[in-house]
Amino acid sequence: MRRSQIRIGGASGYWGDSPTATAQLLAAQNLDFLVFDYLAEVTMSILARARSKDARAGYAKDFVDVVLRQNLPEIAHQRVRVVANAGGVNPQACADAVRAMIAEMELDLSVAVVHGDDLMDRATDLNPTEMFTAEPFPAADRLFSVNAYLGAFPIAQALDAGADIVITGRCVDSAVTLGACIHAFGWKPEDHDLLAAGTLAGHILECGTQATGGNFTDWASVASSLDTIGYPICTLNAGGEAEISKPEGTGGLVSIGTVAEQMLYEIGDPQAYIVADVVCDFSEVKVHAVAENVVRLTGARGSAATDNYKVSATYLDGWRAGTTTTFYGSHAAAKAQAFCDAVFSRARMDLRAANLADFTETSVEVLGGGSQMGDAAMAQAAQEVVVKYAARHPDKAGLDIFLRAASGMGLSAPPGLSGFFGTRARPSPLVRLFSFLMAKDKVPLKIELDGERMAAPVASGTPFEPANLSRPSPPPEPAAPSEPVTVALEQLAWGRSGDKGDTANIGIIARHPDALPYLWAQLTEAGVAARFAHVLDGDVARYSLPGPGAINFVLTRTLGGGGVASLRNDALGKGFAQVLLQTPITVPQNLIERLS
Repeated sequence: MRRSQIRIGGASGYWGDSPTATAQLLAAQNLDFLVFDYLAEVTMSILARARSKDARAGYAKDFVDVVLRQNLPEIAHQRVRVVANAGGVNPQACADAVRAMIAEMELDLSVAVVHGDDLMDRATDLNPTEMFTAEPFPAADRLFSVNAYLGAFPIAQALDAGADIVITGRCVDSAVTLGACIHAFGWKPEDHDLLAAGTLAGHILECGTQATGGNFTDWASVASSLDTIGYPICTLNAGGEAEISKPEGTGGLVSIGTVAEQMLYEIGDPQAYIVADVVCDFSEVKVHAVAENVVRLTGARGSAATDNYKVSATYLDGWRAGTTTTFYGSHAAAKAQAFCDAVFSRARMDLRAANLADFTETSVEVLGGGSQMGDAAMAQAAQEVVVKYAARHPDKAGLDIFLRAASGMGLSAPPGLSGFFGTRARPSPLVRLFSFLMAKDKVPLKIELDGERMAAPVASGTPFEPANLSRPSPPPEPAAPSEPVTVALEQLAWGRSGDKGDTANIGIIARHPDALPYLWAQLTEAGVAARFAHVLDGDVARYSLPGPGAINFVLTRTLGGGGVASLRNDALGKGFAQVLLQTPITVPQNLIERLS
């Protein structure tokens, strides 16, 4: 039976999220669905390595052993339906474990599995080039995982068939939410605006408490209640209108700022947010506060889905190792740098003695000395710093030499060396991401529901050309302020940053509509590139979002490879917004007064 409205609780934003989320959301009552997002590229590689050692492993076991073990009877009692990509690289094993628990608890629940995303058994037949770098496909013996980002319609098909719990492998993060919407409302592939609205709702839910006060610019306003922070709930209607809230009595905050920040998190071109089921345009989305801790989203638009799935492979590209130590006292940053220079010099001597190659890459970041902010002047004043030093090498033995050299320099260091002692760091595989496109008709999908298999319809689409987009007019040139005052951007805007591989984005949302023209005029692509010159190897693109009064910056090749391929301290760009928010902006005095 089709619905006019549904309520969805976002119970997980990553593998390792708090298991208490599910009980909190169930206590809120009146939910129709619980959705769980566990997967990232690095997660896939970890799960793939686990499966290689144990054929029954390779999924998010805490979803079964902790979350469902603690909450399955209440889920069954409330008849809340569950959609989770907890299957990782072994969704069948995950579903089998869930079914065993259902039988053990004598519950009446059916479980479906979406199959087809895992392309590892076809790896030797693939020969794509990397979609961003044009590099050749890695050799099969170096691959950890190869998975297509599936869409929401197979999830909806499983729900239509009567599944109470749907387990997927790799799918678009927001698809767990969109699948519930398609099932409940009967949306079709041609309902582009509705699919975009459902994708937006899923994008807000997919990172859990980042929509309810976590990772928020105005962190001080929620700091006292972060221990009881509420997980997000989205109430959607069949027309695509969404309202974001959280359970009554929980901590955190749902506001224009928290929701708008999450909307811009980890997106590129806001008019071409491409997922498997639709190409989304978020540039005209309106974000309204309609009650305390309730924010409404309207205005998402969509166009036809593309004819390809994005596929991400992870592969071994050597080894990496790193560690941290602290220095304090006068010239702390210089002491830290001198220590690391000596470590790498000694390690290179030992590499030559062992007839091993030099390091592929090294990294030294003096935290507290300006390495993250790009402010070299901070090093002069720093009296206590943490130094992270790391290296990459094709041979694990080369990194054993590096770590021994670092340990052996303990008594030879400048004064002020200190640290919290524990287990010595060890080399770990350096896992790289390889992304490419694959025709949807080359990726057959199947759904298994309690032992019965059914084929999913072949997904379709059309080629997408960003050059054909109609771009919104940029904000008008502001008049020169009669009473100018210069303040940090943080006083005028909220900001959040995130990553997609080696690309970072920074979303900036004006706190007041009148501030936006000043932000656009002064936050230029060249200016942002200069601000991040200490980490930027690519370029900067700037996009206007008139709906939420925002700007999105996309910085390519700025994360040192991204994820666990990077030696950086902030390999995910999580702090980039904090850097940009310190930018001085000149505005009229009366605008500051209106924001006070």
